[in-house]
Parts: sequence; C-alpha cells; structure tokens
Amino acid sequence: MKYFVDKQSVVRQIWGNGDTILFIFAGASAEFALNKAVDWLYFTGKLPADPLGRLFSTVSYARAIIFSEKQSAIRAIDSMTAIHADVEAKRGSSIPDWAYRDVLFMLIDYSIRAFEVLERKLSRVEKQEILEVFNRVGNRMGLKGLPEVFEEWEKMRQAHLNQHLQHSHYTDDLFNQYRKHLGVIRYKILLEAQTLVVPQKVRELLGFRRISLLNPLIGLYKLSRSMKIDWLLKGLILPSRYKNEIKELDRA
Repeated sequence: MKYFVDKQSVVRQIWGNGDTILFIFAGASAEFALNKAVDWLYFTGKLPADPLGRLFSTVSYARAIIFSEKQSAIRAIDSMTAIHADVEAKRGSSIPDWAYRDVLFMLIDYSIRAFEVLERKLSRVEKQEILEVFNRVGNRMGLKGLPEVFEEWEKMRQAHLNQHLQHSHYTDDLFNQYRKHLGVIRYKILLEAQTLVVPQKVRELLGFRRISLLNPLIGLYKLSRSMKIDWLLKGLILPSRYKNEIKELDRA
C-alpha cells in the first residue's frame, strides 16, 4: 500500500506525538492572530467561537493526510480545498494566495520548532523532507510559487513574516477568546508555550519576552513522558471536556 507520507518519515514522528502537536498549535495560534488575512477566520465565526475545537479539527485533517494511504490523503486535501472554496463563494471574494502559503509555511516552521524544543535538532535532510511533504499538500491545493529547497523556503518564510503580520483588533480579540476558553492558568501556560516556539518577529509584535518560563520545565516534561504520565500534564493544559481528544493526540 502506498502512503502519502512514508512510514519512516520524520513528519510522522512529529505529527504522531501529542506534545509536539500542542506546541505546533501554540505557535500557530499566536501567528494566526497577527496575520493580515485573519479576517477570513472570522468570516464563519468558528475560530473565535471555539478555538480549541478548531485545533482538534485541524489535527484531524492533518492526521488524515499524514497517516493515510495516498488516495485517502488526496481526498482529505480535496475536501479541505472544497471547504475553503465554499467560504470564498459565500463571501464573494478569494482568499489571497499568500495567505494559503502563510498557513503552509506555518505548519512547516512550527513542525520544526516544536520538535527541536521537545526532542532534538533536525538535520538539513530532515528539514527538506518536511518541506517536500507539505509542498505535496500545497501542490494538490493548486498553490503556486512554492519553494523547492529548504534554503529558499527560509528566505520566503522570513519575507512572509515581515510583510504579512500586524497587530490588529483581531489579534486582541482572538487572544481574549483564548483566555475565555482556557481559563487564566491554562492561558498563561499557552503564552509561555508560544514564547518558547514563535519566531522573533511574532515575539516582537505580541510583546513577548525572549525567554519562556517553560524553558527550565522542558526537562521535567520529557521525564514525565518516559514515566508514561505525560497525559496528566496534557490534562492540566487542556480542559477536561476534551479528554478523548487529548488521548487521541498520541495516536500514530
């Protein structure tokens, strides 16, 4: 059976780990709030109404692509593309191409950043592999101008960060929604996780410190995984009503 992502791929290792996924979406949730196309996320109202639900929904799509055989993964990508097309039709305008690329670049960047924070440094070959996997997703969606080599991606990613981010009223509202749905303690943990993984440009626009308070706790968190009690920590980070979804995060 041919899979969309090879079984030995580092991408499967990254997206098969619940800890890594949480850090990926911590970073993405920060950057989403700054993106100049964030108004598209407000058009349906689903993201501000249930940001955690949208997180798990996105994880489900990612899993359907990364861990499925090729044709099933393609159907998942096509379904995602159709959903976006429906939103565009309802609004009467098109999502900018650069906004699609921004999301793809975010997934690449935070996949790398989260894994390197929690596991180890990735090699140049592994980073290229991550780029190629997400490029296959982008190409299926019809995106143009995707970089083919990792060094080219790095330059484009930095250009996107410089050109497509701004602190707006959407930023403040989205962070208020995070706080509302997480509660004060979990919200503070989210901010520290974001501080740990976001690029410098995002950190500057959000007024984050350079050093996260979670830095000295990463070792303890890794120890909890070796003792098979890390699900307790996930339960502290995420609300109890997402108990089943939390357990599913570690399903490879």
